[in-house]
Amino acid sequence: MDFSGIIPALPGLWNGMLMTLQLMVMGVIGGIVLGTLLALMRLSSSKLLSRLAGAYVNYFRSIPLLLVITWFYLAVPFVLRWITGQDTPVGAFTSCVVAFMMFEAAYFCEIVRAGVQSISKGQMGAAQALGMTYGQMMRLIILPQAFRKMTPLLLQQSIILFQDTSLVYTVGLVDFLNAARANGDIIGQSNEFLIFAGLVYFVISFSASLLVKRLHKRLAV
Repeated sequence: MDFSGIIPALPGLWNGMLMTLQLMVMGVIGGIVLGTLLALMRLSSSKLLSRLAGAYVNYFRSIPLLLVITWFYLAVPFVLRWITGQDTPVGAFTSCVVAFMMFEAAYFCEIVRAGVQSISKGQMGAAQALGMTYGQMMRLIILPQAFRKMTPLLLQQSIILFQDTSLVYTVGLVDFLNAARANGDIIGQSNEFLIFAGLVYFVISFSASLLVKRLHKRLAV
């Protein structure tokens, strides 16, 4: 084993890590926003909205993320051409971000739904007695408490997404793992670079998991 080639390759690896972090952050933010809307739809008294949101969640939780990434990269341009009548190129980065948002929204939806349902119904009744609308009740009373309870689960799902970003190699996007693989192939040290990449993923994910556990204990108190 010869790890001497890793130090000169650190700038390229860092650029790959930045790509990974960008994909994760944007996927988490978009996924939480869309997931929250889906959760409210699932909790809605409207059977149509509830069933639509349920179908969305069940569909995306039943297919592999790799398929979603590939579908958005290959199929979305054809859909846009059919809608607009013009060729609308969709880059690998944009297609991956959208795929992560829509895929993770299904999981964030269930987390948010469970968080909202954990809030006492008495608080909802009190808010309604004060004359609050459904939107005001959710925005001012229910969701702030629910997000506090489900923060550890949201962070845990974010760690999973951080690991799943390595799948973007299928569309040629250079994330951290793809950068490590490419640099290793160039200088003939593939095994060393893959071992180094695995250690980096382990350290980041394990450290983040410990922080999530610590946060969970503090919020529980």
